Amino acid sequence: MKKSNKTFKNNSWSKVFLNTFLFLLACFLCGIIYLMFLSRDLPSLEELQRFNPEQVSKIMSADGKVISELYIHKRDVVKISKIPRHLRNALLSMEDRQFYTHSGMSFQSIFRAIIIDIATMSTRQGASTITQQLARNMYNTIGFKKTITRKLKELITALNIEQAYTKAEIMELYFNSVYFGHGTYGVEAASKHYFGKNVANINLDECAILIGLLPAPARYSPIRHPEKSLFRRNLVLRVMRDQGYISEADYTITTAKELPVRITSEDEGMAPYFSEYIRRQLEQIDEELNINLYKDGLVIHTTLDSRVQKALEKSFEKGIRRNQSVLNKEMVANKTKFKKAFGKSQFSQDSLLAILANDGVIPGSLRNQFLVQGAAVVLDPVHGHILGLVGGRQEDEYRDQFNRATQAKRQPGSVFKPMIYLTALEKGHTPTTQLLNQPLVFFIDDTIKWNPQNHDGSTGLLTTLRDGLRRSLNLISVRVVQELIQPRDVVKNAKLFGLTTPIRGVDAIALGVSEVYPLEITAAYSALANNGIYTKPISITRIEDRHGQVIKEFIPQSREIKDEAVVYLLRDMMRSVVDGGTGGSLRWKYKFYAPAAGKTGTTNSKADAWFVGYTPQIALGVWVGMDDPAVSLGEKQYGSSAALPIFARAIRDIYKNGDFAYLNESVQFDDKADWQRPSGIIEVEICAETYDKATPTCPLSREIYLKDHRPRQSCQKHANPFSRFKKD
Repeated sequence: MKKSNKTFKNNSWSKVFLNTFLFLLACFLCGIIYLMFLSRDLPSLEELQRFNPEQVSKIMSADGKVISELYIHKRDVVKISKIPRHLRNALLSMEDRQFYTHSGMSFQSIFRAIIIDIATMSTRQGASTITQQLARNMYNTIGFKKTITRKLKELITALNIEQAYTKAEIMELYFNSVYFGHGTYGVEAASKHYFGKNVANINLDECAILIGLLPAPARYSPIRHPEKSLFRRNLVLRVMRDQGYISEADYTITTAKELPVRITSEDEGMAPYFSEYIRRQLEQIDEELNINLYKDGLVIHTTLDSRVQKALEKSFEKGIRRNQSVLNKEMVANKTKFKKAFGKSQFSQDSLLAILANDGVIPGSLRNQFLVQGAAVVLDPVHGHILGLVGGRQEDEYRDQFNRATQAKRQPGSVFKPMIYLTALEKGHTPTTQLLNQPLVFFIDDTIKWNPQNHDGSTGLLTTLRDGLRRSLNLISVRVVQELIQPRDVVKNAKLFGLTTPIRGVDAIALGVSEVYPLEITAAYSALANNGIYTKPISITRIEDRHGQVIKEFIPQSREIKDEAVVYLLRDMMRSVVDGGTGGSLRWKYKFYAPAAGKTGTTNSKADAWFVGYTPQIALGVWVGMDDPAVSLGEKQYGSSAALPIFARAIRDIYKNGDFAYLNESVQFDDKADWQRPSGIIEVEICAETYDKATPTCPLSREIYLKDHRPRQSCQKHANPFSRFKKD
């Protein structure tokens, strides 16, 4: 009986052990299956080894300045060797003291967190190692919710990370991926944002501030919550002292400091319209190059020179503010003009008048009619590099996405006239060809007539082409089209010079009624500066990946479009504009004396004011106007008064810089550099009255001609030595 009971008991215990074993085995298998299920969307070891965190793409100027950055998450990757020792020690003190001894998880931290969470009946105490935190920073499939599932995913990935990377690499990845608030990821971006300097240059105080941010960047931000940030900084310093990372003296000195004042980068926000122009160009080729502009940490090298840009922006801002003030005063004084521009707006007229009278901020709904806008472009004529670009008002309250330098089609007015005169020179006419400076009337149809006038209403007798261009006489330009050339020939030349907008082949082409882009008309003038060689404007020189490997290079496209001798002749006529014509204030007022040529331009309604000019080394185009072309800039706002001052101050200051950056070189400015006269040009001594070859008794003048079209007939008026004494 006893033996039977003993056997029964043994069998019962065996069944208990067996059932327990089977249960535990089942639990283990279920756990394995569950872990495999959780691992299905976690990264493999190979994927971990290929991990590259999102990085900021930088748009760089030709002289090595960061113009702008492209990113989804603002992150600059930095090597562990560049990260200060104090910053690494602060991280270990606050986040993971056993970092160098554990293999991805810390049982001591887990046990401590369980005890504290049970005691406080909460889940506030974390137990994640640096590796576990890195795991959830690296892969959004893990998530950030405080659940057991997330912890298990985090643990699995952390163990894999420890297999894939060394401790130094793990810490480097962590520092480059963790969030520090205000849209910044990684210590380099955070250091620049909070302290205005690279992380390699931050001190103990700043290291403690950054590590103090980690639990809650928004709550402990030194910008928004300085008192909380100060408390966290001192806590980090105290723990570092207790852990032996800093001395008592360092602790005492550093905790006595106030929060550092943020140093703002001087280049912040430079060239916003140019940056957006670059971004849009990149978006057209990103798929072709298999790149992601916002994640790949690209380095986009551009043609812009930051010093040229600053000079341009400074002059542009001063000129635009003056033009705005002129318009405001005219609007306040001229009620008819004001009401026409105001239209049917719901805004209070009295309020707007008060804003205009005090040069206040123009309301958004009325900016097309009341806000003076503009654009400016600086080009390297030889290489086609865009050295500077302004696409509109740059004040924070006015800046928009419409780039007027590259997108605005505007009537060029007299700025288009060089195309007219060039065509005439090609047809065999000369600078001394004379036309009658008298009014013309054209009947377009039975009811419409066109009666062009000179800008100042003047008239005259026979006038040379040189003088017509110098004084910007509309009547001479119109007669050139009427009597010397065909409009279709002008259209052909406009296309050769890179103008892509529709140019209408009508008589009014003489006055520049067909719209152009400011960038394109400046590039056309660049071809004149470059002896008839047109180079298509470019803004990007090369794109590099995050490792410095070149993905794509951009080579300027140049072509010879005109004979150098013809261009030299036209250019010499355009030099008359700045040496003694409508652009003369460039010399006598703004004291710019380098060899230069250019042209003023004003449309009939004075809605557009231009000055485009060039030297042998740069070309610069300026447009000023209203977004609504029905509104004029002002009664006396000609190209010479509204646009030329911007050009003059900009080009003067650009030359004062001394040089500009071209690729890895520096191009020196030379205010004595001049164009060389080609062999096809000859200088002739002529009669100042008849423009024929001079005789010994003629009043003398000198003029240049194409060799084949020089004067061959001697002056008959003064052929007799006594002719000067004859009575009329």
